Amino acid sequence: MTEELELEEQQQELYEHHHIIVDRGQEMLRIDKYLQMHLQGVSRTKIQAATKAECVRVNGKAAKANYRVKPLDEISILLPEPPHEFELLPEPLDINIVYEDNDVLVIEKQPGLVVHPGVGNWNGTLVNGLLYYFQGTEAKPLLVHRIDKDTSGLLLVAKNEDAQAFLAKQFFEHSIERKYNALVWGDFAEDYGTIEGNLGRSPQDRKVMCVYPHEEGVPEEEQKGKHAVTHWKVLERFGYVTLVECVLETGRTHQIRAHMRHIGHPLFSDAAYGGDAIVKGTTFTKYRQFVDNCFAVCPRQALHARVLGFEHPTTRKHMHFESPLPEDMQQCIDRWRNYTVNS
Repeated sequence: MTEELELEEQQQELYEHHHIIVDRGQEMLRIDKYLQMHLQGVSRTKIQAATKAECVRVNGKAAKANYRVKPLDEISILLPEPPHEFELLPEPLDINIVYEDNDVLVIEKQPGLVVHPGVGNWNGTLVNGLLYYFQGTEAKPLLVHRIDKDTSGLLLVAKNEDAQAFLAKQFFEHSIERKYNALVWGDFAEDYGTIEGNLGRSPQDRKVMCVYPHEEGVPEEEQKGKHAVTHWKVLERFGYVTLVECVLETGRTHQIRAHMRHIGHPLFSDAAYGGDAIVKGTTFTKYRQFVDNCFAVCPRQALHARVLGFEHPTTRKHMHFESPLPEDMQQCIDRWRNYTVNS
Protein backbone atom coordinates (compact mmCIF):
# COMPACT_ATOMS: atom_id res chain seq x y z
CA MET A 1 0.00 0.00 0.00
CA THR A 2 1.30 3.47 -0.83
CA GLU A 3 2.11 6.01 1.88
CA GLU A 4 -0.83 8.18 0.73
CA LEU A 5 -3.32 5.31 1.02
CA GLU A 6 -1.98 4.37 4.45
CA LEU A 7 -2.49 7.96 5.61
CA GLU A 8 -5.96 8.03 4.06
CA GLU A 9 -6.94 4.85 5.90
CA GLN A 10 -5.66 6.23 9.20
CA GLN A 11 -7.72 9.37 8.71
CA GLN A 12 -10.91 7.37 8.15
CA GLU A 13 -10.65 6.14 11.76
CA LEU A 14 -11.81 8.67 14.34
CA TYR A 15 -11.01 6.49 17.33
CA GLU A 16 -7.94 4.84 18.80
CA HIS A 17 -8.49 1.58 20.64
CA HIS A 18 -5.91 0.47 23.17
CA HIS A 19 -5.72 -2.70 25.24
CA ILE A 20 -3.05 -2.87 27.93
CA ILE A 21 -2.20 -5.61 30.43
CA VAL A 22 -0.31 -4.14 33.37
CA ASP A 23 3.09 -5.72 34.09
CA ARG A 24 3.45 -8.05 37.07
CA GLY A 25 5.98 -5.74 38.72
CA GLN A 26 4.03 -2.50 38.23
CA GLU A 27 3.74 -0.37 41.38
CA MET A 28 0.33 1.11 42.18
CA LEU A 29 -0.10 4.35 40.21
CA ARG A 30 -3.01 6.65 39.35
CA ILE A 31 -4.49 5.47 36.09
CA ASP A 32 -4.18 8.82 34.29
CA LYS A 33 -0.46 8.98 35.06
CA TYR A 34 0.00 5.35 34.07
CA LEU A 35 -1.78 5.82 30.72
CA GLN A 36 0.10 9.03 29.96
CA MET A 37 3.34 7.06 30.34
CA HIS A 38 2.09 4.30 28.01
CA LEU A 39 0.23 6.29 25.35
CA GLN A 40 2.65 8.36 23.29
CA GLY A 41 1.51 11.87 22.37
CA VAL A 42 -1.73 11.74 24.38
CA SER A 43 -2.27 14.53 26.91
CA ARG A 44 -3.30 13.89 30.49
CA THR A 45 -6.39 16.09 30.03
CA LYS A 46 -7.52 13.91 27.10
CA ILE A 47 -7.08 10.79 29.25
CA GLN A 48 -8.99 12.43 32.10
CA ALA A 49 -11.83 13.37 29.70
CA ALA A 50 -11.98 9.78 28.45
CA THR A 51 -12.10 8.50 32.05
CA LYS A 52 -14.92 10.91 32.93
CA ALA A 53 -16.91 9.66 29.91
CA GLU A 54 -16.39 6.01 31.01
CA CYS A 55 -14.22 5.34 27.97
CA VAL A 56 -11.49 3.86 30.21
CA ARG A 57 -12.26 0.41 31.60
CA VAL A 58 -10.29 -1.78 33.97
CA ASN A 59 -11.13 -5.48 34.05
CA GLY A 60 -14.35 -4.71 32.18
CA LYS A 61 -15.60 -1.95 34.50
CA ALA A 62 -15.48 1.83 34.08
CA ALA A 63 -12.47 3.21 35.95
CA LYS A 64 -12.75 6.15 38.34
CA ALA A 65 -10.29 9.02 38.01
CA ASN A 66 -8.51 8.14 41.26
CA TYR A 67 -8.15 4.44 40.46
CA ARG A 68 -4.64 3.06 40.96
CA VAL A 69 -3.51 0.39 38.55
CA LYS A 70 -2.44 -2.98 39.92
CA PRO A 71 -0.31 -5.76 38.42
CA LEU A 72 -2.11 -7.75 35.67
CA ASP A 73 -4.99 -5.26 35.41
CA GLU A 74 -6.53 -5.33 31.92
CA ILE A 75 -7.12 -1.79 30.68
CA SER A 76 -9.10 -0.85 27.57
CA ILE A 77 -9.36 2.75 26.41
CA LEU A 78 -11.22 4.53 23.62
CA LEU A 79 -9.70 7.83 22.52
CA PRO A 80 -11.47 9.97 19.89
CA GLU A 81 -9.57 11.56 17.01
CA PRO A 82 -6.00 10.19 16.93
CA PRO A 83 -3.20 12.81 16.79
CA HIS A 84 -2.45 14.12 13.29
CA GLU A 85 0.98 14.83 11.90
CA PHE A 86 0.23 18.05 10.04
CA GLU A 87 -0.61 21.59 11.11
CA LEU A 88 -4.24 22.67 10.89
CA LEU A 89 -4.64 26.29 9.79
CA PRO A 90 -7.69 28.56 10.23
CA GLU A 91 -9.41 29.65 7.01
CA PRO A 92 -12.57 31.74 6.53
CA LEU A 93 -15.44 29.55 5.37
CA ASP A 94 -19.21 29.84 5.08
CA ILE A 95 -20.57 27.39 7.69
CA ASN A 96 -24.27 26.75 8.25
CA ILE A 97 -24.61 26.35 12.03
CA VAL A 98 -27.94 24.83 13.07
CA TYR A 99 -27.27 24.80 16.84
CA GLU A 100 -24.45 25.86 19.17
CA ASP A 101 -23.78 25.95 22.90
CA ASN A 102 -20.68 25.71 25.10
CA ASP A 103 -20.16 22.02 24.31
CA VAL A 104 -21.41 21.19 20.83
CA LEU A 105 -22.06 22.46 17.34
CA VAL A 106 -24.58 20.97 14.94
CA ILE A 107 -23.72 21.88 11.36
CA GLU A 108 -25.63 21.44 8.11
CA LYS A 109 -22.86 20.49 5.71
CA GLN A 110 -23.25 21.37 2.06
CA PRO A 111 -22.23 18.84 -0.63
CA GLY A 112 -18.67 19.27 -1.88
CA LEU A 113 -17.26 20.28 1.51
CA VAL A 114 -14.55 18.01 2.94
CA VAL A 115 -14.85 17.61 6.71
CA HIS A 116 -11.18 17.15 7.69
CA PRO A 117 -7.84 17.80 5.95
CA GLY A 118 -6.32 14.72 4.37
CA VAL A 119 -4.83 13.32 1.19
CA GLY A 120 -5.76 15.60 -1.71
CA ASN A 121 -7.60 18.07 0.56
CA TRP A 122 -5.14 19.78 2.87
CA ASN A 123 -7.10 23.03 3.17
CA GLY A 124 -10.55 24.51 2.61
CA THR A 125 -12.14 21.91 4.88
CA LEU A 126 -14.81 22.26 7.55
CA VAL A 127 -12.19 21.90 10.31
CA ASN A 128 -10.15 24.76 8.80
CA GLY A 129 -13.28 26.89 8.76
CA LEU A 130 -14.15 26.03 12.37
CA LEU A 131 -10.64 26.92 13.52
CA TYR A 132 -11.23 30.37 11.99
CA TYR A 133 -14.70 30.60 13.56
CA PHE A 134 -13.33 29.68 17.02
CA GLN A 135 -10.45 32.19 16.94
CA GLY A 136 -10.27 34.14 20.20
CA THR A 137 -12.15 31.48 22.17
CA GLU A 138 -11.11 28.37 24.08
CA ALA A 139 -13.25 26.12 21.86
CA LYS A 140 -11.63 23.53 19.59
CA PRO A 141 -13.26 21.72 16.63
CA LEU A 142 -13.15 18.10 17.80
CA LEU A 143 -14.72 15.55 15.48
CA VAL A 144 -16.79 12.60 16.68
CA HIS A 145 -17.95 11.44 13.22
CA ARG A 146 -17.71 12.41 9.56
CA ILE A 147 -19.81 12.38 6.42
CA ASP A 148 -18.43 12.07 2.90
CA LYS A 149 -17.40 15.10 0.86
CA ASP A 150 -20.37 14.86 -1.52
CA THR A 151 -22.92 13.81 1.11
CA SER A 152 -24.98 16.65 2.58
CA GLY A 153 -26.62 17.01 5.96
CA LEU A 154 -26.20 17.16 9.72
CA LEU A 155 -22.81 16.83 11.40
CA LEU A 156 -22.05 16.96 15.13
CA VAL A 157 -18.85 18.59 16.42
CA ALA A 158 -17.58 18.79 20.01
CA LYS A 159 -16.05 22.03 21.32
CA ASN A 160 -14.03 20.58 24.23
CA GLU A 161 -12.42 17.29 25.15
CA ASP A 162 -15.00 16.34 27.80
CA ALA A 163 -17.81 16.73 25.26
CA GLN A 164 -15.83 14.89 22.59
CA ALA A 165 -15.19 11.88 24.83
CA PHE A 166 -18.84 11.73 25.94
CA LEU A 167 -20.15 11.93 22.38
CA ALA A 168 -17.51 9.55 21.01
CA LYS A 169 -18.72 6.89 23.44
CA GLN A 170 -22.26 7.24 22.04
CA PHE A 171 -21.03 6.84 18.47
CA PHE A 172 -18.82 3.90 19.45
CA GLU A 173 -21.75 2.19 21.19
CA HIS A 174 -24.11 3.00 18.26
CA SER A 175 -26.59 4.84 20.49
CA ILE A 176 -26.61 7.94 18.27
CA GLU A 177 -29.77 8.46 16.18
CA ARG A 178 -28.89 8.87 12.50
CA LYS A 179 -31.23 8.69 9.53
CA TYR A 180 -30.29 9.32 5.90
CA ASN A 181 -32.40 9.86 2.80
CA ALA A 182 -31.03 8.29 -0.37
CA LEU A 183 -32.26 8.11 -3.95
CA VAL A 184 -31.18 4.73 -5.30
CA TRP A 185 -31.48 2.87 -8.59
CA GLY A 186 -34.17 0.22 -9.00
CA ASP A 187 -37.34 -0.86 -7.24
CA PHE A 188 -37.62 -3.07 -4.15
CA ALA A 189 -39.76 -6.16 -3.70
CA GLU A 190 -40.17 -5.33 -0.01
CA ASP A 191 -40.95 -2.10 1.85
CA TYR A 192 -38.08 -2.44 4.33
CA GLY A 193 -35.06 -4.59 5.08
CA THR A 194 -31.61 -4.86 6.64
CA ILE A 195 -28.21 -5.17 5.00
CA GLU A 196 -25.43 -6.89 6.94
CA GLY A 197 -21.92 -7.36 5.65
CA ASN A 198 -18.37 -6.53 6.66
CA LEU A 199 -16.93 -3.49 4.89
CA GLY A 200 -13.32 -3.30 3.78
CA ARG A 201 -11.37 -1.64 1.01
CA SER A 202 -11.60 -3.14 -2.46
CA PRO A 203 -8.37 -4.86 -3.56
CA GLN A 204 -8.97 -3.50 -7.09
CA ASP A 205 -9.67 0.11 -6.06
CA ARG A 206 -8.59 1.20 -2.59
CA LYS A 207 -10.81 4.29 -2.77
CA VAL A 208 -14.03 2.26 -2.57
CA MET A 209 -15.38 -0.24 -0.07
CA CYS A 210 -16.44 -3.83 -0.70
CA VAL A 211 -18.77 -6.09 1.27
CA TYR A 212 -17.27 -9.25 2.74
CA PRO A 213 -19.12 -12.07 4.56
CA HIS A 214 -19.17 -12.02 8.35
CA GLU A 215 -17.57 -15.23 9.60
CA GLU A 216 -19.34 -16.61 12.65
CA GLY A 217 -17.04 -17.54 15.51
CA VAL A 218 -14.09 -15.60 14.09
CA PRO A 219 -12.77 -12.77 16.34
CA GLU A 220 -13.49 -9.25 15.08
CA GLU A 221 -9.79 -8.44 14.61
CA GLU A 222 -9.38 -11.48 12.33
CA GLN A 223 -12.42 -10.75 10.14
CA LYS A 224 -12.04 -9.40 6.61
CA GLY A 225 -13.48 -5.91 6.83
CA LYS A 226 -15.46 -4.41 9.71
CA HIS A 227 -18.95 -5.42 10.81
CA ALA A 228 -21.61 -3.10 9.35
CA VAL A 229 -25.42 -3.03 9.53
CA THR A 230 -27.78 -0.74 7.56
CA HIS A 231 -31.57 -0.72 7.98
CA TRP A 232 -33.62 0.68 5.08
CA LYS A 233 -37.23 1.39 4.26
CA VAL A 234 -38.97 2.66 1.14
CA LEU A 235 -40.28 6.23 1.31
CA GLU A 236 -41.42 6.68 -2.30
CA ARG A 237 -41.23 4.60 -5.47
CA PHE A 238 -40.57 6.06 -8.93
CA GLY A 239 -40.31 2.83 -10.92
CA TYR A 240 -36.70 3.02 -12.05
CA VAL A 241 -35.45 4.71 -8.86
CA THR A 242 -36.60 4.67 -5.23
CA LEU A 243 -36.34 7.14 -2.35
CA VAL A 244 -35.31 5.25 0.78
CA GLU A 245 -34.54 6.05 4.40
CA CYS A 246 -31.42 4.42 5.82
CA VAL A 247 -30.73 4.01 9.53
CA LEU A 248 -27.15 3.25 10.51
CA GLU A 249 -26.56 0.70 13.23
CA THR A 250 -22.81 1.08 12.61
CA GLY A 251 -20.93 3.96 11.03
CA ARG A 252 -18.36 2.69 8.54
CA THR A 253 -16.70 4.51 5.66
CA HIS A 254 -19.10 4.69 2.65
CA GLN A 255 -21.44 2.32 4.49
CA ILE A 256 -24.73 3.23 2.79
CA ARG A 257 -23.09 3.62 -0.62
CA ALA A 258 -21.32 0.24 -0.48
CA HIS A 259 -24.21 -1.64 1.11
CA MET A 260 -26.73 -0.34 -1.43
CA ARG A 261 -24.50 -1.26 -4.38
CA HIS A 262 -24.01 -4.71 -2.82
CA ILE A 263 -27.77 -5.43 -3.02
CA GLY A 264 -28.02 -4.05 -6.56
CA HIS A 265 -29.29 -0.55 -5.76
CA PRO A 266 -26.38 1.92 -6.15
CA LEU A 267 -27.08 5.50 -5.14
CA PHE A 268 -28.26 7.73 -7.97
CA SER A 269 -25.36 9.74 -9.47
CA ASP A 270 -22.74 7.98 -7.30
CA ALA A 271 -19.73 7.79 -9.64
CA ALA A 272 -17.56 5.72 -7.28
CA TYR A 273 -20.18 2.97 -6.91
CA GLY A 274 -21.64 2.76 -10.41
CA GLY A 275 -24.64 5.00 -9.92
CA ASP A 276 -23.65 7.61 -12.52
CA ALA A 277 -24.89 5.49 -15.43
CA ILE A 278 -28.35 4.22 -16.37
CA VAL A 279 -28.78 1.16 -14.17
CA LYS A 280 -32.54 0.67 -14.67
CA GLY A 281 -34.87 1.84 -17.41
CA THR A 282 -35.48 1.85 -21.13
CA THR A 283 -33.13 2.40 -24.07
CA PHE A 284 -35.19 5.24 -25.52
CA THR A 285 -33.24 8.41 -26.32
CA LYS A 286 -35.83 10.54 -24.52
CA TYR A 287 -35.32 8.54 -21.32
CA ARG A 288 -31.53 8.84 -21.58
CA GLN A 289 -31.86 12.60 -21.97
CA PHE A 290 -34.14 12.75 -18.94
CA VAL A 291 -31.66 10.80 -16.78
CA ASP A 292 -28.74 12.94 -18.00
CA ASN A 293 -30.70 16.05 -16.99
CA CYS A 294 -31.22 14.53 -13.52
CA PHE A 295 -27.49 13.84 -13.26
CA ALA A 296 -26.84 17.49 -14.18
CA VAL A 297 -29.24 18.69 -11.47
CA CYS A 298 -27.66 16.43 -8.82
CA PRO A 299 -24.05 15.75 -9.91
CA ARG A 300 -23.12 13.85 -6.72
CA GLN A 301 -24.39 10.84 -4.81
CA ALA A 302 -27.99 11.52 -3.80
CA LEU A 303 -27.45 11.04 -0.07
CA HIS A 304 -28.47 13.38 2.75
CA ALA A 305 -27.94 13.04 6.52
CA ARG A 306 -31.45 14.14 7.50
CA VAL A 307 -31.83 13.25 11.20
CA LEU A 308 -29.36 13.46 14.08
CA GLY A 309 -30.13 12.68 17.72
CA PHE A 310 -27.82 12.38 20.73
CA GLU A 311 -27.58 12.78 24.50
CA HIS A 312 -26.11 16.16 25.40
CA PRO A 313 -22.74 15.84 27.19
CA THR A 314 -23.63 18.32 29.96
CA THR A 315 -27.41 18.48 30.34
CA ARG A 316 -27.89 14.76 29.50
CA LYS A 317 -31.03 15.76 27.60
CA HIS A 318 -31.88 14.12 24.27
CA MET A 319 -31.21 16.50 21.37
CA HIS A 320 -32.98 15.94 18.06
CA PHE A 321 -32.37 17.73 14.75
CA GLU A 322 -33.84 17.32 11.28
CA SER A 323 -32.58 18.81 8.02
CA PRO A 324 -34.68 19.34 4.87
CA LEU A 325 -33.44 17.86 1.61
CA PRO A 326 -31.02 20.20 -0.20
CA GLU A 327 -32.12 21.84 -3.41
CA ASP A 328 -30.19 19.54 -5.77
CA MET A 329 -31.67 16.33 -4.33
CA GLN A 330 -35.15 17.83 -4.05
CA GLN A 331 -35.12 18.97 -7.69
CA CYS A 332 -33.94 15.54 -8.81
CA ILE A 333 -36.67 13.78 -6.83
CA ASP A 334 -39.32 16.19 -8.14
CA ARG A 335 -38.26 15.40 -11.71
CA TRP A 336 -38.54 11.66 -11.11
CA ARG A 337 -41.94 12.15 -9.46
CA ASN A 338 -43.22 14.12 -12.45
CA TYR A 339 -41.70 11.61 -14.90
CA THR A 340 -43.46 8.73 -13.11
CA VAL A 341 -46.82 10.50 -13.19
CA ASN A 342 -46.56 11.57 -16.83
CA SER A 343 -44.99 8.47 -18.40
